[in-house]
Amino acid sequence: MPETATTPRQDAVSSWAVTVARAMRPAQWPKNGVVFAGLVFGGKLLQPAAVASATLAALAFCLLSSGFYFINDVRDRDADRLHPVKRLRPIPAGELTPQTATFLGVTLVLVSMAASALLSWNLLLVFVAYAGLMSAYNLGLKEIAILDVFAIAGGFVLRAVGGTIAVDVSISPWLLVCTMLLALLIGFGKRRHELVALENARGHRRNLGVYNQTMLDQSVAVAAAGTLIAYAVYTFDSESAQYHHRMMLTVPIVAYGVFRYLYLLYLGGQGGAPETMLVTDRPLLASAAAWAIVSAILFYFAG
Repeated sequence: MPETATTPRQDAVSSWAVTVARAMRPAQWPKNGVVFAGLVFGGKLLQPAAVASATLAALAFCLLSSGFYFINDVRDRDADRLHPVKRLRPIPAGELTPQTATFLGVTLVLVSMAASALLSWNLLLVFVAYAGLMSAYNLGLKEIAILDVFAIAGGFVLRAVGGTIAVDVSISPWLLVCTMLLALLIGFGKRRHELVALENARGHRRNLGVYNQTMLDQSVAVAAAGTLIAYAVYTFDSESAQYHHRMMLTVPIVAYGVFRYLYLLYLGGQGGAPETMLVTDRPLLASAAAWAIVSAILFYFAG
């Protein structure tokens, strides 16, 4: 059969679509997996309707976060051009104009809001809160040391809350605290990596000039310890985990994952892209998989 030739216009449209997809940062979407915490720990993982609702909520969060990635990249395009990796993104690289990127970002935010409203009006309130937090982050919080990392952590907590609302379950406050502390750990670790790796730290992100390595090392240590303590308390104090305290068996797995992350951060020179670390470091990936498998067995199949 003869091959169908593409026209220059079709090639241009295809290239533009790929550029837009890159600007949406799909590699960051796994962060929205936090939405499924309510589904798993609320005991509804085996209910198709609940799985569908959680999946739709996670997809809506992907669109919402991507919308703010566009807006963030437009505001930071000059500083990002000084970064060895971020300068390759479509907006700082000049592949998308600021006007086009802003339009796409606002459109994605509005579409995600509409999708959340279809699932639940309470979920829409969570999306509005997330949008307000990210707007504040882009307008100034990102330049304020410590608050910049807390804003990011707050976004993860809102994702977790949104997931519980989508499947209509309650979630242990300790799991929300653990989510916040884990996000703080990764956030401070990312700041530390940027401070160490970037020679022109002040030019790329102004608030890096306020941080120093000692302060960030201590912040990482506090967040790591807090994460382990909060998770350990959750495994025997939460309502959903009180099945003879079996979830306590997963504490060593979580502890190994945290210490492996610290090893990669301090000795491996990593930490700038946590989502990449998770899929490229086999021990870290194995610990995450082991935790998921053991947790599923204890929650749903152990008598």
